[in-house]
Amino acid sequence: MPEQVDVLLVNGVVITMNGRYDIFSPGAVAVRDDSIVAVGTQAEIGAAYTAVTTVDCKGQVIMPGLVNAHTHVPMSLLRGLNDDLRLDVWLGYLMPLEREFVTPDFVKLGTRLACAEMIRSGVTTFADMYYFEEAIAEETAVVGMRALLGQTVLVFPAPDAATYEDAIILCRRFIERWNHHPLIQPAVAPHAWYTATPEMLRACADLARAFDVPIHTHIGETRLELENCQAQNHMRTVHWNEKNSILDTKLLAAHCVHLDRDEMFLLKEAGAGVAHCPTSNLKLASGIAPVSQMLEMGLKVGVGTDGPASNNDLDMLEEARLAALLAKTASNDPTMLPAKQAVEMATIGGARALHMEEITGSLEVGKRADVIVVDMDGVHNQPHFHNQTEAVYSRLIYATKAPDVVHVMCNGRFLLRDRDLTTIDEAATKAAAAVVAGKIDDFVREREASPYNKLVFLSGVERQESFEVQVKVPVTAHERIQAILESDQLEIVRAAHYKQYDTYFFFSGDDPDVARLRYREDEFINEQGEPFQVRSRLTLIGEEERMQFPNAVMLSRSRFLAAADRTLRFYREYFAPQSEIGVCKDRLRWHVLYHGTDFAVNLDQVTQPALPGYFLEIKARTWSRSDAERKARLITELLELFGVNPETAEPKDYPELALTQGPD
Repeated sequence: MPEQVDVLLVNGVVITMNGRYDIFSPGAVAVRDDSIVAVGTQAEIGAAYTAVTTVDCKGQVIMPGLVNAHTHVPMSLLRGLNDDLRLDVWLGYLMPLEREFVTPDFVKLGTRLACAEMIRSGVTTFADMYYFEEAIAEETAVVGMRALLGQTVLVFPAPDAATYEDAIILCRRFIERWNHHPLIQPAVAPHAWYTATPEMLRACADLARAFDVPIHTHIGETRLELENCQAQNHMRTVHWNEKNSILDTKLLAAHCVHLDRDEMFLLKEAGAGVAHCPTSNLKLASGIAPVSQMLEMGLKVGVGTDGPASNNDLDMLEEARLAALLAKTASNDPTMLPAKQAVEMATIGGARALHMEEITGSLEVGKRADVIVVDMDGVHNQPHFHNQTEAVYSRLIYATKAPDVVHVMCNGRFLLRDRDLTTIDEAATKAAAAVVAGKIDDFVREREASPYNKLVFLSGVERQESFEVQVKVPVTAHERIQAILESDQLEIVRAAHYKQYDTYFFFSGDDPDVARLRYREDEFINEQGEPFQVRSRLTLIGEEERMQFPNAVMLSRSRFLAAADRTLRFYREYFAPQSEIGVCKDRLRWHVLYHGTDFAVNLDQVTQPALPGYFLEIKARTWSRSDAERKARLITELLELFGVNPETAEPKDYPELALTQGPD
């Protein structure tokens, strides 16, 4: 008497991806409740089982659901917002926007949109890392997909946590609620070593070990990341993560583009999974991960799309194809990463990377019924040759497209039936996403309206009104000036020597508050002539209002000060100035008291562009016209004391002098 099951998928080519790579053609799969109860030939399964629902899969492939090993699903709502940027600039552009918009409702909608796309390309399981992961879990469970969901932990404020301590508490509560859920595997997700402190990384590892849940983090994504890790920590990225206990967990390491063999060995010994994200790595020019070497060493490697804002799609069939092609190109060997291995990486390989191979990734009795059916009859997939049993892998990797996916089942439940989504209202989801996009458009237009807005949204600013009386005079020699400053004729409050590297960005427009942005690096020099401290600042400088006095001028202008914690290249690409110019100078500075009044005295040698001689600059803060007049008189006296003719004062500031001088 045949045994009753819930679903029979029959009459297709069954690709099991089990340990023997069994293929049954024609074959069948029997499903009861959430699990697979039988896999085999059509004749065997047909004789042994009857079903409530029987699906004829003639001309189709029955295979394990695809595993997207790394993504950020709510970023589907940010898809295509600003492309063709380097990773650090892209993140700098995106993170302020996330602080403005990312809420539980935002991530739920983004998750629903992303799940619809992934289901349509045959994905049943994905690994996510984002904010408000609890809301993502709720939406994913309703949709019916399987997921490893990592609650992001950052050392700086995030949309869902002001501190990393708050984020770890949030993560702990998330784990306590969702651990052992049939579809959701919670995880701890320290974003990366460079957005963490050692203490934070160790706290994340402790939490993961305490609950026996995975760690999901970015490792070795860019060359810059590697260089910074070596410069700051004197070791490579995997070693730094190992030192801070990350490798002592069930680790899922995303990207792993810039690893050497030592690092690969460490990951293998730790039992870590690797998520290879070829499209994102190419689009952001991060490089090509050494996947062939990883696989040769026995690492658990899966394929991931990365987020839909950096890919820009979640099509795992396309991703697996690109993984195969890239491995061949990188090694100059067409036999590398053959189609069968690419299918493995997208299924059971991804499940191993997520530490979920016991329940998903292959069609085996007792595993969860995560099954997809793919139509192979499209014109782009014709003709079929049958002289090699494994030719079906090539058809899947090199010819099959996402729209060929006909049915998707996860945990025994149909999520796609005859190409119709069963758990998501696709039209309503797209309409809701369009509303959010309109709000983001308005926000971006406001931000892009001026460099000031971009600076505010990037890091916040401190406004400072600057009123000062000053004079700058070119001098051919400096010995007399220094001798007087080092004598007892003036009271020296403090003195400093530093090299000043200024880059001025110029913008078009009518806003008087944003005439130019200055990126400044001060390199302080000790008595032995060696640098001992570096300070970086951003200053957005408004147009000057000038009031002339005899032999001096009073300047009034607005300044907006901000921390400069990123590279000059980042700010150049982020602000996209109309033009720029660099000014470098060697500066000796004295703060002096003269007739009870504070003055700053600078002796500058401009080295870029190379200007002859030196410039003596004297300035003092002021607050009224009468005070400015008094200080202008004192400046004249100081100039005479230094033996400098006030009539030779230079009215131009250094960037204007540099523009006049032209290129070196």
